[in-house]
Amino acid sequence: MSGDPPAPSVPSYDELAALVVEQAALIAQLRAELEQARARIAELEAQVGKTSRNSAKPPSSDGLAKPPPKSLRKKSGRRPGGQGGHPGSTLRMVDDPDVRLRHEPGPCGGCGASLAGRPVARTERRQVFDLPELRPHVIEHELVERECGCGTRTKATAPDGVDAPVQYGPRVSAAAVYLYSGQFLSKERTATALAELVGIPISAGTVGAMTARAATGLDGFLATVRQCLADAEVVGADETGLRVAGKLHWVHVARTDRYTLIDCHPKRGTAGIDALGVLSGFAGIVIHDAWAPYDTYTDATHQLCVAHVLRELQGIVDAAPAGSWCWATQAADALLALHRLTVDAAATGTTVDPTDLATHTRLLRHAAHIGITQTSPRGTKLMAARHALACRLVDREADYLRFTSNPRIPADNNGSERDIRMIKLRQKVSGCLRTLTGARQFCAIRSYLSTATKHGIPLFDALVHLAEGRPWMPATS
Repeated sequence: MSGDPPAPSVPSYDELAALVVEQAALIAQLRAELEQARARIAELEAQVGKTSRNSAKPPSSDGLAKPPPKSLRKKSGRRPGGQGGHPGSTLRMVDDPDVRLRHEPGPCGGCGASLAGRPVARTERRQVFDLPELRPHVIEHELVERECGCGTRTKATAPDGVDAPVQYGPRVSAAAVYLYSGQFLSKERTATALAELVGIPISAGTVGAMTARAATGLDGFLATVRQCLADAEVVGADETGLRVAGKLHWVHVARTDRYTLIDCHPKRGTAGIDALGVLSGFAGIVIHDAWAPYDTYTDATHQLCVAHVLRELQGIVDAAPAGSWCWATQAADALLALHRLTVDAAATGTTVDPTDLATHTRLLRHAAHIGITQTSPRGTKLMAARHALACRLVDREADYLRFTSNPRIPADNNGSERDIRMIKLRQKVSGCLRTLTGARQFCAIRSYLSTATKHGIPLFDALVHLAEGRPWMPATS
């Protein structure tokens, strides 16, 4: 019929073949783009999922929902809080209070008669610990000038440290440095705190000047600590970023359980490490993460941080499909087991059982080889990073497990992270530092305070000695 639509044209064989080829090319292109998108999604998910538990990110970046860390420490089974035998800090009565106030009872609680002159049956003691009224303690020095019969006038010499008509004493300087460098207040808040608590008017500029004088007086102390660290058997080393004058700088630390040396430098690598002056020519054992510049110090023996690699392994475990076996889990469990062996051996005064040591070392090695095989394509940045980690566990097995043969070598570099964390806390509380000179002064004082703490020296007492021009010095033997 004339009203019927025209019949659709039938494509020829050549047209169909060309269409199939075109569709096949399009499908191949879409598949390639899909694989790229999946790889990118995996990288972004891994990046978003990074926490202090599974990466080198600091705990401060985790926010309020901090994940439980995978620690080398095992549960002790003890309840939280102070344990039996701990000295504690509970207030205890003193035998010689500063003030005694005697309170007499009123009339008899039974018959109402007066109790004046009646014998004392018992006295109950109660003591209130409080601060005295905080006010400046002003000492006036009168320099007497006398005239001799010959007409010459001679004036008394001022004591050491009394150089101006009006000045702040060493305890005020110590308090300012304590609040600024010890408690991380800004210069303005330090000045405000001293004015409100003690009634001493002081400016932020004066706080800065006191801090600068304190840091200048530490040259001998820093030289002594640097030499002690250079002569030590085992030293931990680490670095962290710090905003100085609006730019990223790096704070480097070298430390032991008795000494801490911290300094700030514009460079993160060997230039900054060399400026600290400890690892150049160091022939002992240095504990660090697997950052390449530390390996350039070939005179030293290396212990790689087990806690750091555990976080890297945890990142792989977190990205693995739920319920599936993961080589990183076996590697982490083997490292934890090796650490427990050394801790238990040290606690009992025995050596690590060689059979157990060989068993867990073999498990670690096998897991790493499986990881190398599974990540060998290295098709993405994420897979390449995991492949490098597995290879590092094999290639540097001796550096990771050196702690199993020497009980004086810690398995981790957590001590360095604790010492350097104070720098991050300062930046978090009061922001970045305005000059590199100020940053280096702050690091010098932190070195002094940290070392004093490790020797059981009260921080304020150490700062008073420093303000008096006679800084506390650690024993060098």
